[in-house]
Amino acid sequence: MKKVIAVFAFLMSFLVQAQQEISLDLTDALVMKTVEVNYEYYISDQSSVGISGLFNFENDNADFRYNEDNMFTPFFRHYFTTAKNWNYFGEIFFGLNSGKDDSRVSYTDGALGISAGSKYVSNGGLMVSIVGGLGRNLFTERSPAVVPRVGLSVGYRF
Repeated sequence: MKKVIAVFAFLMSFLVQAQQEISLDLTDALVMKTVEVNYEYYISDQSSVGISGLFNFENDNADFRYNEDNMFTPFFRHYFTTAKNWNYFGEIFFGLNSGKDDSRVSYTDGALGISAGSKYVSNGGLMVSIVGGLGRNLFTERSPAVVPRVGLSVGYRF
């Protein structure tokens, strides 16, 4: 039992010392009734992994809305420099998305995609990020062929 506790404490020490971020996509929240929350965990100075959750509350008959009702997007980012305040990144993601097609039939699909973006982090931890990219749904014909990954996020690095 002591070994299990020691291993658990050792693994948790990595989480405590690593940089992490949580952010909210402001463009989705202000322009549409959509909430997208991001969590990012840095595994090195130039690499991170994270997950994004998108929840669409916009009416189906709205003039403009995402096709997806929900989308969970694990991602891997590579930063092109080791700069602490301003950096550019490339990202590969897999978006597990669900929604309704034109005939109102529900679908669930997975999109593989790439994106690029830029991030500014202040010395106090305030973070602003812009990202743009596209993914392609792979598994069903009911889903839209292309899934967007765009946004302007504001958050905090701790």
